[in-house]
Amino acid sequence: MSDMPQREAYGRALADYGDVNKKVVVLDADTSSSTLTHFFASRFPDRFFNVGIAEPCLVDFGVGLSLGGFIPFVNAFAAFLSLRAVEQVRTCVAYAETNVKLVGHYAGVSDFKDGPTHNCVMDLAVMRAMPKMTVIVPADNNEIINWLPVIAEHNGPLYFRMSRDKSLPVHTEGVKPEIGKGIWVREGNDVTLIANGAMLGRAVQAAELLAERKISAGVLEIHTLKPLDVEAICLAAAQSGAIVTAEEHTIIGGLGGAVAETLAVNCPVPLERVGIADRFPLTSKSADLLMDHMGLRVLDIVAAAEKALRRKER
Repeated sequence: MSDMPQREAYGRALADYGDVNKKVVVLDADTSSSTLTHFFASRFPDRFFNVGIAEPCLVDFGVGLSLGGFIPFVNAFAAFLSLRAVEQVRTCVAYAETNVKLVGHYAGVSDFKDGPTHNCVMDLAVMRAMPKMTVIVPADNNEIINWLPVIAEHNGPLYFRMSRDKSLPVHTEGVKPEIGKGIWVREGNDVTLIANGAMLGRAVQAAELLAERKISAGVLEIHTLKPLDVEAICLAAAQSGAIVTAEEHTIIGGLGGAVAETLAVNCPVPLERVGIADRFPLTSKSADLLMDHMGLRVLDIVAAAEKALRRKER
């Protein structure tokens, strides 16, 4: 599935998992042809619910199914799930600690055609601020597939962030993600690149370019934004003495913010953040072009690493 868009890998894997776990039910906001939950709907029509373009109702419907003993996967565009339905998420999911899996699709700038109302670059900041909410950002299709049973078996509120587009493959089929445990993708002693989502593959490419410049860069995937793997982040700080974060999200309140908070309190070292500045994304011809335009290029990560190294050497 490595050559599929993330949404297709998710849709097909969710349908397959429906055979394994009969308690799983799937809800959508009239976007199943976009989220590709229609694969699940065609196989399990009695366990699929199209609530319509009504994300607040969608969330509350999922809460009701959860209270009835089911495991609801609530699917909608990330921009609307994290903003339009935020009150229901706060009160009925996070505060009530209901076992609802919120799946935010078309996140970051992957919905490149629809402009700033549909691009979602602040969802992680919103969800991370929710008490009791687990927040996960998968990097590639193999990781997505292996996350499904983990998040289904996890009891409690959870936000799972999905891209519309393809992402660079990083993991093998046998990857075994754990909630709250980062994954070391590459070892390095000079600087550590901490990334998640679509930026993990770009971070690996940046590490390869840095190696050509005789700079040893480690790559640490922090897929779980909450609970955060503080131990792995501090280990990275101790081993390399300089950190760069890379995320398809605003640098305010997402991965860069979480790592900055951790370093400031526990293990201070120079930090540079690669992410979207304090502005709204534009419309573009492709997700890759928009990511490049918003400052998420591989070369932007390389430049940030070199800057962090200069700060370390002062």
